[in-house]
Amino acid sequence: MDWTSITIRTTTEGSEIVSGMLMSLGLAASEIEDKTDIQRAQRPEGKWDMIDESVFARMEDDVKMTVYIPSDERRDGTLREIESRLNDMKAEDFGIDMGKLTMEVGGVDDQDWAENWKKSYTAFPLGEHFVVKPTWCPWEAREGDKIIEMDPGMAFGTGTHETTAMCVGLVEEIVKPGMDVIDIGTGSGILAIAASMMGAKSVIATDLDPLAVKVAKENFERNGVTAEARCGDLLEVVHETADVIIANIIADVICMLAAPVKPLVRPGGTFICSGIAAERKDEVVSALNQAGYVSLDVREKGPWCAVAARVD
Repeated sequence: MDWTSITIRTTTEGSEIVSGMLMSLGLAASEIEDKTDIQRAQRPEGKWDMIDESVFARMEDDVKMTVYIPSDERRDGTLREIESRLNDMKAEDFGIDMGKLTMEVGGVDDQDWAENWKKSYTAFPLGEHFVVKPTWCPWEAREGDKIIEMDPGMAFGTGTHETTAMCVGLVEEIVKPGMDVIDIGTGSGILAIAASMMGAKSVIATDLDPLAVKVAKENFERNGVTAEARCGDLLEVVHETADVIIANIIADVICMLAAPVKPLVRPGGTFICSGIAAERKDEVVSALNQAGYVSLDVREKGPWCAVAARVD
């Protein structure tokens, strides 16, 4: 199948809003190229040295978000809708620098797509103990390393974003052996894999995108974890309760899910949510408080934040 690539130029601050726009159209960025992701992913100098400085130097200052859509009869309509949404964004005052908000369109076949994005995706640390390693990249494990082998395919979530890093850190702290976990909007399945590797007894991962579910299942098998991937809306495809529920999505969706998710979190359990721009933190905290969560632990990393909210 041939694919059309759509690359939108924005800023780190504007990337959440652009991401939300794409998600409202049923799309998710398969690639996000942001210099700050690389800078913030590194551990203290001397402990980790895995960033190719020449690659970093070639990266542009713009944040580039790329999605791929099939080059079929729906292509032109999708392009027109994205262009219209971007024009609306240019006219709206978000109170932050949204950048250029331009759209570049290209064509690529399956083989070219698969090879192109691999060039900029290398092994990197995540949280205290995890290392995310592409399947094609060698890695010499060190004592204590938990290796997650990833092939994101065309699903969102390679793991390089600050929001994923914060979620993994919270998973390391909160998920204990024997717990049940639900991961909402699993994307490539990276958080579900981390939860399983921390000893979760069962992990249910959901996503609205059938392609994401397919990729997540492949990554679960690749890493030898027993997580289950389900396609559909959380409240329609999950009827179980869990000790920990994770949602690394966007602020608007978290605010919407705060109340309906709460009955699925067992007493004493935790709702871990991220994908929240720092300027939207108060809205999310307010929604969680109104829904009856307690002991909110708010973490910030760069322009993003994550919240761990407990249920009594």
